[in-house]
Amino acid sequence: MAGQIVIVTGGGRGIGRAVCRRFAAEGDRVVAAARSPEELEETRRIIAAEGGQCVTQPTDVSSPDDIDALIETTLRRERRIDVLVNNAGAAPQSEIEDLDENLFRAILSVNVDAVYRGCRSVWPVMVRQGGGVIVNLSSVASVDPFAGFTAYGAAKAWVNAWTRGLADEGKRVGIRVFAVAPGAVETKMLRDPFPDFPREQALDPADVADMVFTLAQPACRHMTGQTVFVKK
Repeated sequence: MAGQIVIVTGGGRGIGRAVCRRFAAEGDRVVAAARSPEELEETRRIIAAEGGQCVTQPTDVSSPDDIDALIETTLRRERRIDVLVNNAGAAPQSEIEDLDENLFRAILSVNVDAVYRGCRSVWPVMVRQGGGVIVNLSSVASVDPFAGFTAYGAAKAWVNAWTRGLADEGKRVGIRVFAVAPGAVETKMLRDPFPDFPREQALDPADVADMVFTLAQPACRHMTGQTVFVKK
């Protein structure tokens, strides 16, 4: 299904950049969104060098106005939105003694509120055009949280439940909703807290991107609502 319009949050690096490259490689037009204009420009440059199409929009997913602007701007420019990948995430390491309310709210803002807002903003667009696909990035921490990432794991468990419920709502309007829950992935998010994590045990971001891309294809139309775990 080449020629789709695909929005990817957190598209400036890591899994998000890999997802942008994967869709662009198949002939889709990608809108990469992230906070850093420099990282977004690097994503755009890489995709252009590979022969793909990518436009960028600096976006802070913790801002509801930024998310609404991302959807509205894309719709004005492209006339439709076929796929939304809610990839942006934050996983600061903090055990309960240090998890003050500001940090807790920040974790929820990026991992929960932004997913809600992205889905809520794009939903009427997809309803009007007769369908679409939403893929939310979760984590194995959603079912196997560990010390220091309790809030993150709980937020991702919400993503799994949200995905399943929203998929049921989407069936009557042609919108499919999935979650992809990776294990350790070779990204900055992994290396910052775990610099010594064995490289052979980490997924390549392209492994996750492959699954995101696959779920967006018609062959997976009867799998809506599932959280797919990807890990070594």
